[in-house]
Amino acid sequence: MNVLIIGGGGFIGSRLATEWLRQHPESKGKITLVDQAFLDIIKNNPGFECIAGDFSDPSLIDPLLEKKPELIFHLAAVVSGEAEKNFDLGMRVNLYGSQHLLEKCRQLAYCPKVVFASSCGIFGGDVNQVLTEETAPKPKSSYGTQKAMVDLLMNDFSRRGFVDARCLRLPTITVRPGKPNAATSSFLSSIIREPLNGKATSYPVAPSSPFWILSPKQVVRNFIHAAKLSAKDIGDDRTINLPGITVSVQEMIDSLEKVTHKGITDHISYEPDAFLQSIVLTWPPNFDTKKADALGFTADKNTTEIITNYIQEEHIQVPEK
Repeated sequence: MNVLIIGGGGFIGSRLATEWLRQHPESKGKITLVDQAFLDIIKNNPGFECIAGDFSDPSLIDPLLEKKPELIFHLAAVVSGEAEKNFDLGMRVNLYGSQHLLEKCRQLAYCPKVVFASSCGIFGGDVNQVLTEETAPKPKSSYGTQKAMVDLLMNDFSRRGFVDARCLRLPTITVRPGKPNAATSSFLSSIIREPLNGKATSYPVAPSSPFWILSPKQVVRNFIHAAKLSAKDIGDDRTINLPGITVSVQEMIDSLEKVTHKGITDHISYEPDAFLQSIVLTWPPNFDTKKADALGFTADKNTTEIITNYIQEEHIQVPEK
C-alpha cells in the first residue's frame, strides 16, 4: 500500500509515520511525507520519501496525488493561534489546501482512504453541554471554522464516492515535547514540559478551567486504527469525536507533583491572557464518545499516566527538589 502523510515532518506526523512503518514493514519505500521541514529521525530513515514544501501549493501536492496513494493521512494545518492572527494564511492552508486535495482526488477518480485531523475546536458556545457527533459546530475561532468546513467537505465527498474519509476531531494533544508553538492550547503542554526541564512557565486561564485532552501516544494509535476501519464500520457520518479525558489545569499541576515532587510546580505561574482566554475558554470540555468507543478508539486513563509515559518516552531526568 502506498501511503501519503501530509504534515508528516512534525511531532505527531513523524511518530505516525514511524509507527505505521513498524506495524507495516512491507510499506518501506512506499511512504511519502510532505511538510515544511522534517525531524532528523525521519530524514535519515530510508523507509520514507520526504518532500519539503507547502502542501497547499498545487505544484507540490498534485504530482504526489497523481501517484494515487491508497491511504492519505492529512495532518497539515496552520494552528489555532496563528490562524486567528493571520486569517489569509489559515484560509489558504486549512481550507483551500484541503479543498484542493479533495478536488484533485475527485479528478483522479480513484477514491483513496483519507484520515483527516479535525479538531474539537469546531465547537463553541455553551461550555457546560455534553457534546456528541450530532452537536452542530459553532466555532468561536477562524481555525475552528476552517476545520468545520473541511469536515463538511469530507463528508460530502465521501457521500459522492470521491474519497473514503474519516474526520477525527482531536482533543488538545498533551504533552508535546520541544518548544511551545503558536497553538492557543500550547500552555497545556508547557505546564508539564517546562518544569520537567527546570524552566519557568505560565498558564493564561483560571486553574479550575477544564479541558478535553489526549496524549500523543493515543493520537497515533487512533489515527492508525481509523485507517483500518471500513467505510461500513463508520457509516454515513464520517466525523468522529475522539475519546479523551476532562481535566482542569490544577488537576494537571497536581498530577505533575504526584509523579515527581511538590517543589517542581514552583516553576509554574498564573498569568491571565485575554486573547488566549477568548479562544480556549470557548472549547467545551465534556464529550459523549459512544460512537468512537464502539468503533474501538481509545483514550488515556488519567493525567498521571500521560505524564509518566511522557517522562519515559522522552527519557527525561526529573530535576531534584
